[in-house]
Amino acid sequence: MKINTIFNKQNIKNAIFVIIGCLISAIGVNMFLVNAKLFSGGVSGLAILIQYAFKFPAGYTVLLANIPLLVLSYKKLNKRFTIYSTLGTVSLSVFLLLTKNLSSIVTIQDDILFCVYGGVLTGVGAGLAYSNHGSEGGMNIIIILVKKKYDSFDVGQLGFTVNCVIVFLGMLLNGIPIALYTLMSMYIAATVTDKVIHGLSRKKVLLIITDKEDEVCEYITNSKHHGVTILNGKALTGKERKVIYCIVHVSRLPAFKYAVQKIDENALISIIDASEVDGKGFNSNIL
Repeated sequence: MKINTIFNKQNIKNAIFVIIGCLISAIGVNMFLVNAKLFSGGVSGLAILIQYAFKFPAGYTVLLANIPLLVLSYKKLNKRFTIYSTLGTVSLSVFLLLTKNLSSIVTIQDDILFCVYGGVLTGVGAGLAYSNHGSEGGMNIIIILVKKKYDSFDVGQLGFTVNCVIVFLGMLLNGIPIALYTLMSMYIAATVTDKVIHGLSRKKVLLIITDKEDEVCEYITNSKHHGVTILNGKALTGKERKVIYCIVHVSRLPAFKYAVQKIDENALISIIDASEVDGKGFNSNIL
């Protein structure tokens, strides 16, 4: 990245949200996971286990473990990704150190609550980092490096295997119940991360089959100032039909359905979830 492009408005915004994501993750770890002797996956999970076993702060371990990974990332991967990942790694390490005393704030003793809230916060934090072109380092860098070298390799299996090893080590250190709670927390974190990346900007794909396609298209383009695409289709009877393809936000869906059905009460409307939309007219960044 050139110097004059690093400090543009979009990159600064991305950097801010990567930092915020790391802060949220650190709070989730120290306020909830550590309170119940739980841990997370990847490098940060290993760092937490080392903290439990040897009293060595997880923030330092995260930073030290990621240095060689970031060097490899700089040499092998996208430079922008490496810069944001370095920012994320340093931020997470610093925030883990700054928030290490937060566990004393929460006085309740409920492992389920710690598991749920720890998973939610670490998931939100990771999702913010990933959706703004960065990461919190660790396994994410390893997975991308492996995927680049071995395109057919099942990187999901790699991540799962590493996390299983970490959970096994945690079970030996803190017992089976803690390991089971950790698995729950990991699942919650992964689900929330996916929702943050793909689910906050909820889009729906509309496929509309109508005999009044011109009127429907005119309504969508003129009244809603929305683009449409006309697809050529054919019914089983052999009759050629026009299919209107349109992507809308879920909040505008009822108005679209009502208007189409008002124009043609016999119109067939198929609604499909669009987990991610990128391109002209749509922002690939959720924030």
